[in-house]
Amino acid sequence: MLSLRERIGHELLWMPGVTAIVLDAGRTRLLAVQRADDGTWTPVTGIIDPGEEPARAAVREVAEEAGIGCRALRLVDVRALPPITYPNGDRAQYLDLCFLCEADGEAVPFPADGENSAARWFPLDAPPPMNERFMEQLALAREDAAETRFRR
Repeated sequence: MLSLRERIGHELLWMPGVTAIVLDAGRTRLLAVQRADDGTWTPVTGIIDPGEEPARAAVREVAEEAGIGCRALRLVDVRALPPITYPNGDRAQYLDLCFLCEADGEAVPFPADGENSAARWFPLDAPPPMNERFMEQLALAREDAAETRFRR
C-alpha cells in the first residue's frame, strides 16, 4: 500500500473491503471489537488483499483482530461506502462486502492486534452502540441467520 501511495499521493483510492458479522454457534451472541483509534464498537472489518477471496479475507480479519476462528456462511450485503479522508490526507473509498460468519466452538475473543482495544461477545438482542451501516448489516445478517437456522 505504501508503494502505491508513493505513486498516487493522496488521490482517491478505490479499495475492496469486508465486514464480518460473526455469531456464536448458537446464534445468540455477536462478536464486536472496540477500535483503538476512536473507541467505537464495530463488527470486524478489513481490506481484502490482492488476489484474496473475499470470504477468506473476512475469516482472516476475524483471526487477526479478535483471535478466533470462524467460517463465512454467506454474503449478506454489498455497498459502496462514502469516500473518506484519513488524518494524513490519504483518500479512499471502499466497496464493502459483508459476510455472515459463525465462530468455531466456544472461542473467547481478545484484541489480537493493535487496531482494537477490546473484543467481546454481546447478546444478539443487545449489541453495542454501532453506526447505522453496521446496524443495518446486523439486521440483514440476523434475518438471514434466522431463515437458515434449520438448513445447516
